[in-house]
Amino acid sequence: MKHEIDSENLPTNTSPNEHFQTVVNRAVSRRGFLLKTGVGAAAVGFLSAGLTGCGGGGDGGEPATPGTPAPTPPGELLGFTPIPTDTADRVTVAPGYTASVLAPWGTPLFTTGPGSNWVGDGSEDAAAQARQMGDNHDGIHYFAIAGKSDEGLLVMNHEYTNVQYLFTNGMVDSLDDANKDLNAHGVSVVHIKRSGGAWNIVRDSLLNRRITGSTLMQLTGPAAGDALLQTSADPTGTAVFGTLNNCGNGWTPWGTYLTCEENFNQYFGTTDTANPGQVRDANMVRYGLASGTTARRYETYHDRFDWQKEPNESNRFGWIVEIDPFDASSTPKKRTALGRIKHENAAYAIAADGRVVIYMGDDQANDYIYKFVTTGHYIAGDTVNNRNLLDSGTLYVARFNDGAATGDMMGTGEWLPMTTANPALAGFASLADILVHTRQAADALGATPMDRPEWVTVHPQTNEVYVTLTNNSGRAATDDANPRPANIYGQIVRWREAGGDAAALTFEWDIFVLAGNPTIAQANPLDRGTSNVNVDNTFNSPDGLGFDSAGRLWIQTDGNYSNAGRYANQGNNQMLCANPVTREIRRFFVGPVECEVTGLTFTPDHKTLFINIQHPGEGGNSHWPEGGSALPRSATIVITKDDGGVIGT
Repeated sequence: MKHEIDSENLPTNTSPNEHFQTVVNRAVSRRGFLLKTGVGAAAVGFLSAGLTGCGGGGDGGEPATPGTPAPTPPGELLGFTPIPTDTADRVTVAPGYTASVLAPWGTPLFTTGPGSNWVGDGSEDAAAQARQMGDNHDGIHYFAIAGKSDEGLLVMNHEYTNVQYLFTNGMVDSLDDANKDLNAHGVSVVHIKRSGGAWNIVRDSLLNRRITGSTLMQLTGPAAGDALLQTSADPTGTAVFGTLNNCGNGWTPWGTYLTCEENFNQYFGTTDTANPGQVRDANMVRYGLASGTTARRYETYHDRFDWQKEPNESNRFGWIVEIDPFDASSTPKKRTALGRIKHENAAYAIAADGRVVIYMGDDQANDYIYKFVTTGHYIAGDTVNNRNLLDSGTLYVARFNDGAATGDMMGTGEWLPMTTANPALAGFASLADILVHTRQAADALGATPMDRPEWVTVHPQTNEVYVTLTNNSGRAATDDANPRPANIYGQIVRWREAGGDAAALTFEWDIFVLAGNPTIAQANPLDRGTSNVNVDNTFNSPDGLGFDSAGRLWIQTDGNYSNAGRYANQGNNQMLCANPVTREIRRFFVGPVECEVTGLTFTPDHKTLFINIQHPGEGGNSHWPEGGSALPRSATIVITKDDGGVIGT
């Protein structure tokens, strides 16, 4: 139902926006998700409630590590001074903090052999790129070596490439170009160490590794070997080359990295556009494969990317891939039990009975939110038991039901099982059919279409789950979870599973924040945002999301950076920090021109924060980080507090 404010029936002397805020404040107080004013005993009790299991969606959600800071009282979470917006081609961070650059695109990981030197003009070949940092850094995680906060493995995704900078002529027009582009995708595993206060790459480390769009991987789980995954090159349906469009990430309590394949559809096209007998099937259309050639033209140089020649190859992408960062010889595994969608990231929690739960979003307008519950149970320290937990379990998709009061932006929800036993999925031939066609199965179940689900994160103390819905300018019909038509600003929704158990089949939810712009006149009062958005912290398109161990919620944006029109006064993309109890939001960091701020991870002592800057200068107006006439380069940012303290305090 479309929710609108009836201006003719407002209370006397109440503006539409004031009425909207009254509804919101009443709703959140009624359900007890948070307190509008103060941090009273009820709020403290909620945040520290002893829920069964442990959260894993934020960097504080891992098993306790020596040196991890003690919990901070909820009212004292945000200890830094917020900063204003910025439109300059630089990074800015809160006073008392320093931001430095580490590992830009093209940085060599080895001192000899191909790729041991960075030329910097786009002339490197495929062999060189395979041994250098990839392009467009995204999801990232720090794996401590022996629990250390000054030495570890930094593992990160490389979502896609800026071909205008990757090649001297700005396009893919040879086989080596296609292979170089493939090698600039994927994942980097980088050994880093801090010495003298500075972080550096340990070049030539045996742990350094590039995983690319051409690396051999294994398909595992219920869909592995199915006819839908078989190709002429791989009649077994179990071996696939490469991982592509790796966006957000996750990790497991047993020490592996989860990389998430998102917009894989853009790599598949066909060169035979004149053949009227060859058309995309319904599956290809639902997942967005091109009807003709693609911008990267992989299909011109590799038959596997031509859907007419290999109609099943695209079915082998869109999965979550599990990687062992400490074994450079290990084969990455595409875990088919978790479904095939445009995966944004993956956040884990441990259920009351020890099963592992993975939360996921499908990053497309009007698609869905999922969770996977393993069949087996996590046993700390038992590598044999934990190694293949993600190969067996039940995939669920979420339905968000409106609340009792119209427009209160809260309600209840349920998890719908995506199994062959569900009569609503009787039209699917097998579990493999459901998993390969996850979107179609979710359609059949009547899941709630959401405003582009992106990152999901789990509160480390309460197990409460948060998800960014980044925007949906095409939305017409609205509901309480997606309350704005033509939603250009986005929102963050959160839910609490029944009984605090991550494996529960029902939950209650509310909207934590509607992003918006209160600095300009808005035709729709909702576009000003909820009461925790103001002229000092205005933002649009929340994307990256994660908790630290103290329960601070870090919010990153990937939105419109024009700083004009309906985005006036919002500046470049940014990172903010929120207090989940008081709902206060402060701006902590602003990125350079035309970038996205994405990915976050902490050292165990929470005194170093790593984030990524993606696609600076994508429109041709940045030379960050080197300046001058240098090519703009995606890079990792290292943030430390000048007094050596914990980030966020």
